[in-house]
Amino acid sequence: MTAVLLISGSTRSASTNTAALRTVAAIAPEGVETFWYDGLSELPAFSPDDDGTGHPSVVALHEHMSRADAVLLCTPEYAGTLPGSFKNLLDWTVGAADLYEKPTAFINVAAQGRGEGAATTLTTVLGYVGAIVDPAICARLPVARDAVDADGLVTTPEFRTGALAALDLLVRQAARV
Repeated sequence: MTAVLLISGSTRSASTNTAALRTVAAIAPEGVETFWYDGLSELPAFSPDDDGTGHPSVVALHEHMSRADAVLLCTPEYAGTLPGSFKNLLDWTVGAADLYEKPTAFINVAAQGRGEGAATTLTTVLGYVGAIVDPAICARLPVARDAVDADGLVTTPEFRTGALAALDLLVRQAARV
């Protein structure tokens, strides 16, 4: 069994990024366990003077990261880069080396011509924290809001096929590490 941690970089309730990861969880094949870190909006501002042990949301983040064999992220772009709350989450992983040598990938669901700032910044930050990121696994799979059904899942076959392929490659990478 390969455990894949799913983290959405969005705090929006009707986020296409979260819908994308819900869909990944729904289509994950046998032998792949997906689970969520959903404490993004509860994380305190990162401080290098704080080890996080007094914050339940930070403790949960570290526990989720340690349980994961691999991490799959999906984040929107705000003001040309990562949302501040998501960057804050990544900052909390630095001191604990949560992502160091951990297979990590992301799915970019932004419309064509959008999302590149977030993808570039995410690639830089993941490189800095020592995550194992294969650019061939990181998928650009645009999702329109009307492609998300009432259950919060992405309905387009193109997305589902691409997401399943990315998940499969990430799981294979985790098996090699």
